[in-house]
Amino acid sequence: MRLFYTTDLHGSEVCWRKFLNAAAFYRADVLICGGDMTGKAMIPLVDEGDHFEYALAGQEQRVTRDEIADVESQIQRRGYYPVRMSSAQVAELEADPKKVQSLFTEQMCKTVARWMDLAEEKLGQSPVRIFVSPGNDDEIEIDEVIARSRKVELAEGRCIDLGGFEMISSGWANPTPWHTYREAPEEELARKMEPMLAQVKDMGRAIFNFHPPPYGTALDEAPALDENLRPMHGGRALRHVGSTAVRAAIDEHQPMLSLHGHIHEGKGITRIGRTLAINTGSAYEEGVLMAAILELDQRKGIKSYQLVSG
Repeated sequence: MRLFYTTDLHGSEVCWRKFLNAAAFYRADVLICGGDMTGKAMIPLVDEGDHFEYALAGQEQRVTRDEIADVESQIQRRGYYPVRMSSAQVAELEADPKKVQSLFTEQMCKTVARWMDLAEEKLGQSPVRIFVSPGNDDEIEIDEVIARSRKVELAEGRCIDLGGFEMISSGWANPTPWHTYREAPEEELARKMEPMLAQVKDMGRAIFNFHPPPYGTALDEAPALDENLRPMHGGRALRHVGSTAVRAAIDEHQPMLSLHGHIHEGKGITRIGRTLAINTGSAYEEGVLMAAILELDQRKGIKSYQLVSG
């Protein structure tokens, strides 16, 4: 069985399409998106009659009506949600943060629904299985959207039979400075894992699909931040920011494989006892899909593995 794993797409349209195309390109039997699939912001495209105005990466832009569709595609490639609106609508949103959040959630769910439809369109007749486990940056509302999909399977909180191998998944993470949607203290993360761990029959054939990497490894090093959330010493000062609960679960149960993301700079592969642990990293803003391909064998377990990008 060939497994393709990626994570932290953060709304990038091109990365989601590459994820789906990986089934044919790499002849994968299983596709796994490990979390943080949704975008982080909306980009208002303000309709000024004969043109649109918008701001991206701090730069004010003006484009004609004929160019706006291309601009929307470019924005989606970078993981943002383009929204056409009038100046009056922009003013209304600026006056009411609750309306901003409501519109953002609406756009996010619409995009996820469209991605689910795209998976059905591309792979609906294929035996390839597709799993998504939303991460800490993903609002809870998308779970219902994914659950309605006829092709993509919601992996959160489940122990899934992969034909001789078992996978347990969770996108919840230890607390971050940004107070995202799926965060919990380490003790609570450990409690969330317990029911799944209890269902695993053979840890020697088990896959942990946990969004945060294990604490104290090369997979969880990120730039240290000051009190204003700015990188210290030009980003050269690093600290471990992974999950101690995830590390404890790996140390105790020694699964065959442990898949992670969350820390975009933490790309790498390491061994924790008998466990092969992987963080594929992320470069979603460049439209680059960073991933891992693993060949699993019923007798040998992990037959081969490699990190890929493209």
